[in-house]
This record gives sequence, C-alpha cells and structure tokens, in this order.
Amino acid sequence: MRYCLRLSYDGSSFCGWQVQPQSPSVQASLKGVLSRLLGRPVAVTGAGRTDTSVNAVNYIAHFDWEGLLPFEASDFCYKLNAMLPRSVVVHEVFPVADDFHARFSARRREYTYFIHRQKDPFLQAWSWQCGYPGLDFDAMNQACRYLLGTHDFSCFEKTGGDNKTSICTVMDAFWAPYVPSHVQVMGGFTSEGDALPGNSVPLRSTPAPPTVSCVPASQELVSSASPSAVSPSYWYFRIAADRFLRNMVRATVGSLIEVGRGKHKPEWIQELIETGTRGDAGESVPGHALFLNKVSYYEE
Repeated sequence: MRYCLRLSYDGSSFCGWQVQPQSPSVQASLKGVLSRLLGRPVAVTGAGRTDTSVNAVNYIAHFDWEGLLPFEASDFCYKLNAMLPRSVVVHEVFPVADDFHARFSARRREYTYFIHRQKDPFLQAWSWQCGYPGLDFDAMNQACRYLLGTHDFSCFEKTGGDNKTSICTVMDAFWAPYVPSHVQVMGGFTSEGDALPGNSVPLRSTPAPPTVSCVPASQELVSSASPSAVSPSYWYFRIAADRFLRNMVRATVGSLIEVGRGKHKPEWIQELIETGTRGDAGESVPGHALFLNKVSYYEE
C-alpha cells in the first residue's frame, strides 16, 4: 500500500528536503526514522526539493508499505514525532491510491516569502530584514504581472540544475502587507518605529490578499495591496505555479526588490524573462524567510 505523510519543518538546520552527501536533509531524517520504526528500509518521496534553510508547511511525502501499518494512525504519528528532531513534525499519515505520487501528481505549488522593514528580534529566524529605504510596492506589484502565465524562467534558475525544462506556469504572484501575530497580541511597533503604548492604540488588521489573475501585461494589475500613505512594516510575497526551478523564488524576490528600489522599471521583469540570463537578474534573497506553504493535487 502507498501511504501519504503531511508534515512541516523548519529548514534552518537542513540542506533542504533532498538527501545530500555529508549534509543533513529532511528526507534523510524522515527516512531514517521510518526505517527504524518499521524495522526495515523505507524509501520516502517528497513533493519537491527545497533549498538550504527553506521551510515548509503542510509538505506532502509518500512511502510504500506492504499491507497495513503496524500502528494506528494517531499512534504512528506520535511515535514518528517522538523520534524526529524538533524541527520536523508529522501532522498525519493516511493511505492513498497506488498511483498517487507526492511529486508528479501535484498540480500547484505555493511559496511565501516574508520581509520586515525595521528591526524586529522576534522575526529574525523566519523573515528577512529588508531595510532599503522607500521600497515601491506598487511598482513591485506591477512587475508581478509579467510573471503570470507560461514562460521560460531560466533567468531565475540557479545553474547546475538537472531539470529537463525551464518552462513553468505561474498562476499567482503578488506582494501584500500583514501584521505578525506577536504584534497583534502584545503590541509592537508602528510603521514609523514608535512603540505602541500597550493596547491603547488599535492595530491595523491583516488585509485579505489581493486578487491577481493571469492577465496579459497590457491590462492593469488588480491588487488591493497598494501601500497606504504610511507604508506598513511587514510584507509577504506569494507566488503559485505548477512547478518551480532551483532557486527560482529567491531570485524572483531579489529581482522584484530591485524594481522596488527604483533600479529598474516594472517592465524589466518581462525583459528578463524574454531575453535575460541568471546573471542579469537580481541577487537571491536569503532562504530562511521562504516557506513552501501549499501543495495542491487538484485543479483550483
């Protein structure tokens, strides 16, 4: 029988999902624990690679086992989590069809990248402090429209990959402000950096993400993420596609940041995709602020 695992992990102590020689990986850790628990070697296949330090929420993996598992599902998860490092948690295990494949059956993958615009000691581990002054998020969202659709994204691909094609279909791409939970619950800092006096000043509520559809570049981008007169301090970038190339999201974020800094016009993203190389695009942003947060196995 084929079984599916839904898990999450903090990637800071791993070289990524995939097994790498001489480096700790999530796949190797999970494979080792499964094999010890079940008493014989077990191969584990994941939904896809993640880079070094990149995190994942609700990641999907599968493994094969002859017959029923020797434990109830809840006990199986409990035992796995007791043996796995604290940076990995298995949420559930359940049987799936024999032809289900964690990687090849996936139809859509979604990543989220977090940045904060001022120093915040409570976000350093999972968000990138991007202190460039005057980032233009309107321009960055305008640039996002050139990512939508089916393109060759080799300009954002790290060299040395073994994929057969660099063509991907991007369904969503946008920047939006948010308020972290610790700011909402305990108070924090305004966008100007002044401490809020306890609970006496109401906090801005978290907005719904903007609606962005795959429209031609000639049409206006529809987005509710336009910054107010005082730009929020916390932002996230979300992108969804049928597949992603090695380092693609981090290079895309770095390039969009260059647009926000005014170094390039939004149309530069289109030029990169059409004629650019990896050396023409922006620098890759740090991996610790990137999350693979959703893998879908049906058309949305």
